[in-house]
Amino acid sequence: MFREILSQYINLRDEQLNQFQKFYEMVIDWNTKINLTAITDEKEFAIKHVMDSLSLWDEEKFSSVKKILDVGTGAGFPAIPLKIFKPNLEIFLLDSLNKRVEFLKKVVAELNLENVTCIHGRAEDLARQNNFRESFDLVTARAVARLNIISEYCLPFVKIGGIFAAMKGKNFIDEVAEAENAVKILGGGKIICVEKNLPEISDARAVVYIDKKKTTPKKFPRKAGIPVKNPLT
Repeated sequence: MFREILSQYINLRDEQLNQFQKFYEMVIDWNTKINLTAITDEKEFAIKHVMDSLSLWDEEKFSSVKKILDVGTGAGFPAIPLKIFKPNLEIFLLDSLNKRVEFLKKVVAELNLENVTCIHGRAEDLARQNNFRESFDLVTARAVARLNIISEYCLPFVKIGGIFAAMKGKNFIDEVAEAENAVKILGGGKIICVEKNLPEISDARAVVYIDKKKTTPKKFPRKAGIPVKNPLT
């Protein structure tokens, strides 16, 4: 069973293991209806989805983190594993595809997750709403876009003193170099790359942590499509 495989890699309570088991089963079931993941093998799912998601968490950096937004969450990575791992977090899941949001609502209900809000929408629009803009301790994004692009979507949500954490693959060094000026324009400060090693996986990967130092200029994020067509440089 999935929970037994996962327990080989991380020490969790029975309740948490049961929640991860249920989450895996729901992803696999819904994957026949909507495209959620190409990874369906139990062991691969445990390592490449759950353990990868949890690798984002830094106990020291996030000691005061309570409110998290996951931009382009898809099937709920990394936010759902983070919520199971740290039940006291308040989580907001944002995705532009309503079918995925409906799936996430079912997950939240089935797993009895409290203080989780599933939102159907685009970051470009939501970031202009006062109750969302610069109101999160931590904003996350996993495999959404290159760093200079995803920073424009995410940094407007991060409150001053908060952190944007982007999960990146093997090209993270090039992406950071490419994004340095964009991060500064968007109000970001120090960029810290932390390489992450997953069990039985040799692929290079890292979490890029960006501190929010200044208010993001009101013109950002730009309208839908523009950050991709004309990225900040």
